Amino acid sequence: MNAAVSSVAVLNARTVIDPAVWADPYPFYEQLRREHPVWRVPGLDLALVATHELIVEALRRVDDFSNHLDVLVATGHNGSPVLFRTDHLGGGTTTLATADPPEHTKHRSVVFPELVARRMEGMRSDIESILAEHLADARSRGTRVEWAGTVAHPVPARVIGKLIGLPDEDWPQVMRWALHGGQLLAGVHPPETMAALAEEAGEAGAYLTTKLLEADGSRNDDLVGVCARAVADGDLEVADAIGTLVILLGAGGESTASLIGNAVRMLAEDPELQEQVRADPGLIEPFMEEALRLESPFRGHYRQVRRDCELGGVGLRAGTTVFLLWSSANRDPAEHDRPDQVVLNRRIPRSHLAFGRGIHHCVGAPLARLEASCSLKALLHQSRWFSLATDDPPRWENSMFVRRHEHLPIDVTWNQHPRESHDAP
Repeated sequence: MNAAVSSVAVLNARTVIDPAVWADPYPFYEQLRREHPVWRVPGLDLALVATHELIVEALRRVDDFSNHLDVLVATGHNGSPVLFRTDHLGGGTTTLATADPPEHTKHRSVVFPELVARRMEGMRSDIESILAEHLADARSRGTRVEWAGTVAHPVPARVIGKLIGLPDEDWPQVMRWALHGGQLLAGVHPPETMAALAEEAGEAGAYLTTKLLEADGSRNDDLVGVCARAVADGDLEVADAIGTLVILLGAGGESTASLIGNAVRMLAEDPELQEQVRADPGLIEPFMEEALRLESPFRGHYRQVRRDCELGGVGLRAGTTVFLLWSSANRDPAEHDRPDQVVLNRRIPRSHLAFGRGIHHCVGAPLARLEASCSLKALLHQSRWFSLATDDPPRWENSMFVRRHEHLPIDVTWNQHPRESHDAP
């Protein structure tokens, strides 16, 4: 850890987009919390907020910090970060997760009852059925399984597609849209590439527009039907309905894929922890919360400063872009005891910010937890043991926004029959 700290000891603008920093960001976060809890990036109207206390304060101050996604980080031709305005991408960037009240309240009221109250737990059997298919595929490949591409990425894409109301046979394309949408926020692309990424996101919007127009507004058993009815009733504009569905597609696919991959990798690299969870399935839920805290699927989210103000004694001008680092807050020793360790008996296991907090707490958090819980239970039940492949290390997605494995090979000792259960050797 000390070597990593020294590698970013002199903070500069390029630190923000340094792949080495984001591959292991925790020394960087520690340095920010200690030296610059609100760090104004040199040469940019950009500030990173690193402590739990100040992030929660910013979330409360909705009159000072807007949720509008007006500006993103990109990489300039000289290798330094630049700020890219989203109005170059057209509309659709102020919907649901990126909207402020009262628009946010209206968008959330359309999807929240359907997503949580009616559909969530009812999808357990669908999730288990989808998982069974992909685990059967994994078993057919032998003892070496590329977990990300075989299970962690496709399962959430199929689940969110089913929740939205998309044909299951379209899941490969749905997965590509769900995972690639976050590339706009990765910070590693030049401005001209951002336009191409936005065009790909536009393909998802066009696809969802077709599905929305095909939907019967009286049908409410999936989110396309819910949104179609809201449009018919005048509660949503078509553009807002499509923007809502695009955001749900990306957030539902990306965050859950990250969680399922991170949780399995953590168990694969820690034999003692895996033995402990195998011995007591009741520990799966608290372990999952620790995986969310320690490896938050989204490293942070943007806010825009609405008016000149201060945060943590640092002056921020109106128009400044702020990046709230959930993943730093989740390891803040001022908030969490033993912040860098898995602690399975935390007094308040869901006190982390992995799904945000307040009015923008992720509406799909219960679904992500359900999918991850089902995935871990199924893998642990169908295997005797699994570990990281020693000759093929995991790779992270290169991004300042997501903490997701793009490649995660594991070696698995499968039970002879999927229904068998054994202790670890």
